[in-house]
Amino acid sequence: MAAAFAVAASVLILAGCGGDKGEATPPTETVPAETGAPQETAPPTTAPAEATGEPIKVGAISSITGPIPFPESTAAVQAVFDRVNAEGGINGRPLEYLAEDDKADPALAGQASRRLVEEEGVVALVGSASLLECSVNAQYYGEQNILSIQGTGVDPVCFLAPNISPVNTGPYLGITVGLYFASEVLKDEKICAIMFSVAGLDEAVKAAVDRWSQITGKEITFFDISLQPTDDPTPLAIRAKQKGCDAIVHNGLEPHGIAWAKALKTQGLDPAKDVDEISLTSMYTEKLAEELGKAGIDGFYANSEFEPYLGDSPVLDDWRSLMAEAGVPPTSFAEGGYLAATIFVDVLKGIDGEITRESVTQALRALEGYESPLLGTPYSFGDAPTHNPNQASKFVRVEGGKWEVATPDWLILPSS
Repeated sequence: MAAAFAVAASVLILAGCGGDKGEATPPTETVPAETGAPQETAPPTTAPAEATGEPIKVGAISSITGPIPFPESTAAVQAVFDRVNAEGGINGRPLEYLAEDDKADPALAGQASRRLVEEEGVVALVGSASLLECSVNAQYYGEQNILSIQGTGVDPVCFLAPNISPVNTGPYLGITVGLYFASEVLKDEKICAIMFSVAGLDEAVKAAVDRWSQITGKEITFFDISLQPTDDPTPLAIRAKQKGCDAIVHNGLEPHGIAWAKALKTQGLDPAKDVDEISLTSMYTEKLAEELGKAGIDGFYANSEFEPYLGDSPVLDDWRSLMAEAGVPPTSFAEGGYLAATIFVDVLKGIDGEITRESVTQALRALEGYESPLLGTPYSFGDAPTHNPNQASKFVRVEGGKWEVATPDWLILPSS
């Protein structure tokens, strides 16, 4: 997905984990000795008992409230954990989820990590989705030998720290793959990138554009990184028209996407026929498609870091039904939380022996090549100094007020 608001402007801004419930045996008939009359007996139940053992404490630090909240990721983790607990937990031990709200405040993020790690004794962090907590806590996690499966990595440190491995693609790789989609898939020639300026993040954005040039051997036609989240995009839309942009890749959130598409169309750059407009995952929302549909605008592209959540693929069935049951809004952030929780639960089930912070850290360090149909590339944690395992994207396109999948196959960036 104020400085905290601006951070989110570069966000791209997400297999069932429960065991088999078992099937009841059909009713049988018995003949009582006294009467000889047939009588139905109640079918035996094979449903596991709810977990009641010593809790396994798991933490998260997210921007659940604040200027740009991501509440769906931790809510999705809770839904997965609740189902696991109802089905017997991990060897009878329930998962106790402690999700801290940093409200996009670095002081609160730092305090939360100390509370979770030192006071609560969590074994790992799962499903965090914060504007800044990676930058605040990455070094501390290394000192404490605790790992974090990030539900939504946002700031650059989320992808540059040895103790953090996000399940999502991330905004920086998202920029690179958006440019690559424009030049190599859509075959546009004049590629432009217009990005929000965010203190501390501009260099990461520039590096993402540079990576595209290294991969393709092409030069960007127009690159601007001066836009502020509250700015009217019209002046830059005019500049893009003057530069003859065939494609414009930009970041931001849902309101920015609506404003951008309308500004471009007003300047004679209709996304359906004049220019390919490509955004990050943060703009892949039902409301954006509906608003563009009302404005008569088609052709707006967005990157989906996971299997497109508004699509009809059957691989979404378990995620979709669980989110509906738990009352969690179906978003890319909810996919990220579901994936992080699912991976974590499967790792716990594979631990032979006592589950402690040390055994969980060891198991995650050994995790390589975890496959999920919701991901285009396998997830890993491993013992690498940096982690950005999700290297794949699918692209969706607004048509008639709804999102349609534009690339059924995963687009995976080649090595630069």
